[in-house]
Amino acid sequence: MSNEPYQAPNVILPNETGKIIDLKKYRPKIVVIFFYPRDNSSSCTKEVKDFSENLNFFNEASVSVFGISKDSVESHQKFVEKQNLRISLLSDAEGDVCEDFGVWKEKSMYGKNYMGIERSTFIIDQNGMVVKEWRKVKVNGHVDEVLEVIRNF
Repeated sequence: MSNEPYQAPNVILPNETGKIIDLKKYRPKIVVIFFYPRDNSSSCTKEVKDFSENLNFFNEASVSVFGISKDSVESHQKFVEKQNLRISLLSDAEGDVCEDFGVWKEKSMYGKNYMGIERSTFIIDQNGMVVKEWRKVKVNGHVDEVLEVIRNF
């Protein structure tokens, strides 16, 4: 986790309906973005559902929440419908935003190396500064950690 605030990279991506979302337009709200590897995998589904199920708490704190992966708009749309999600998922199909946030990493599974998204979460304040980040996120209890930071903001 980083302790020093830094300017958040620009995020302008299509959501699950194809609408272009520019996070700068959400200021002065606080924005939480979380990067996850893939739609419909078990851990990713749990993480996205945890954020979705806690959306009321984020809304009460005037915080917008977005999930980001490299999945297509169509994949996100099916995922949202299948899981009855209440949050917006952004498609970074080209991977530029993943690169900008430094979450596109070499990973290893069963002795094979590959490139993928390192599960990460960022809180961006009213001035567009990343004020808190989590890298290599473990899904269980993570949304509670994020909410705790938001409550103490």
